[in-house]
Amino acid sequence: MPRLPVLSAPKLIKALARLGFVIVRQRGSHVFLQRGTDTTVVPFQDEIKKSTLKRRLKQSNVTLEQLLDEL
Repeated sequence: MPRLPVLSAPKLIKALARLGFVIVRQRGSHVFLQRGTDTTVVPFQDEIKKSTLKRRLKQSNVTLEQLLDEL
């Protein structure tokens, strides 16, 4: 299994957008994305912690391999 990459919020949001997610709204430093019934909230930071990234992938039903393909 590949290792989790270190990503910034803009890179993660762009990768999720390529997977079909749409920005629904932004509240403060958090961006809300949705694809059908799958939703996730990305904190807008320079470097997203690996544990946060792992939770966001699980929350949005995206595998690590799918994310790496879109980066």
